[in-house]
Amino acid sequence: MGGSVSCYSFKLCTCPDLAEGLLRFAYALSFLDPADELIKNAAYIGTPGKGILAADESTGTIGKRLSSIKVENVESNRRALRELLFCTPGCLQYLSGVILFEETLYQKTAAGKPFVDVLKEGGVLPGIKVDKGTVELPGTDGETTTQGLDGLAERCQKYYEAGARFAKWRAVLKIGANEPSQLAINENANGLARYAIICQQNGLVPIVEPEILVDGAHDINKCADVTERVLAACYKALNDHHVLLEGTLLKPNMVTPGSESAKVAPEVIAEYTVRALQRTMPAAVPAVVFLSGGQSEEEATVNLNAMNKLQTKKPWSLSFSFGRALQQSTLKAWAGKEENVQKAQAAFLTRCKANSEATLGKYAGASNLSEGASESLHVKDYKY
Repeated sequence: MGGSVSCYSFKLCTCPDLAEGLLRFAYALSFLDPADELIKNAAYIGTPGKGILAADESTGTIGKRLSSIKVENVESNRRALRELLFCTPGCLQYLSGVILFEETLYQKTAAGKPFVDVLKEGGVLPGIKVDKGTVELPGTDGETTTQGLDGLAERCQKYYEAGARFAKWRAVLKIGANEPSQLAINENANGLARYAIICQQNGLVPIVEPEILVDGAHDINKCADVTERVLAACYKALNDHHVLLEGTLLKPNMVTPGSESAKVAPEVIAEYTVRALQRTMPAAVPAVVFLSGGQSEEEATVNLNAMNKLQTKKPWSLSFSFGRALQQSTLKAWAGKEENVQKAQAAFLTRCKANSEATLGKYAGASNLSEGASESLHVKDYKY
C-alpha cells in the first residue's frame, strides 16, 4: 500500500499494560509497514474499555454549543474548551482516540504544549475530520451527499505529518416515505469508500460513518431495515474499492425508533442493532464505534451497555465515538468560567468512565446524574 507513512512515537511509561506497550514500542522503532500500521491502529482504537471523544465540531457547530452557555465563539474560547476536555485528570485512560477539527489539530494548551502531544503521551491516537459537509444530491427529495474528496490525499498527508492517525467522514441519510432512495444509498456508500481508500493510502485509519438520522415517526423495524440496506451497500462499495477492512472502523447509528415515535427498552435497541451488524458487517472489521445521534448522555451509555451485555455473536468490539453525549453536562458545568473548570472536568470524567464501563457491559447506572446528562440532544436535520 502506497502513501506517506512514518513512525509513531509513544512514551512507554504511559502504557496501562504490556500489550499496549509493545504496540507503541513497535511504532517507535518503525517495525510496522503501512498496512500493519493501519491494522494495529484500528485494533488499538477498538480496545475494550476505551472509546473515542468526537471533538471535531466545526467552528460554526461549536459556536452553537458555546452560545448555549452564553460564551463567545472565538478561537481562545474554543481552545479553552478543548483543553478542559483533553487535560481532565484521569480521562485519557478511558479513551483510545480523539477526533479533532483542523483548527484543533494545530492548537496548544495555555502552557504551550500541542494538543497532539497531550493525547499521544496519554496513549490516545489523534484523529481528524476530513469531510467538507453535506450538499443536496440532485434528483432526490432533499437527500444529501458529502463533499471533500478533492484534494483529500494532500490533506491526509499533511494531517499525518501533524500527528493524526485516523480520520472521519460523515455521510447522512434520512428515513421518509420514499427515503433513503437507492441513489442516495449508493452515492454515499461510494463516497465513503473513495474516502476510505484515499485515507489508507496516506496512513490514516478511516472511520466509515453512514449516519441514518433519527428524525421521523418511523418504528424500530423501519430503522433496522434501512440500517441493514445502508450497511450492506457500504461494505459492497468498500470491497469494490479494495479497502483494507482490518484497517477501518465503522461509526453507525444505533437502531432506534424515530424521534417522534414511542421509545423502546435498551435491550430491544441492543437486539435490533447487533442483529443489523451481524447481517451486514464483516468480522474483519475490528470495532464499531457508535454515534449517539441526539440521545441523551445517559441514554447513549445505557444502550451501549445493553449491547455489550447481549449474549450473542459479536466478532467486533462495540464502543463509542460520542461528541454531544460526552460533553453536554461538561458544558453546563463549565459555563465558560475559569472557576468552574474542575467541576466541569469532574462531569467529563464521569461520562468517560461510564462509557468505558458500557463497552464492557459493566455500567450499573448513575445514582446522581449531572445536570444535562438525561437531557435529549436531538437536533432535527443535525449538521456539523
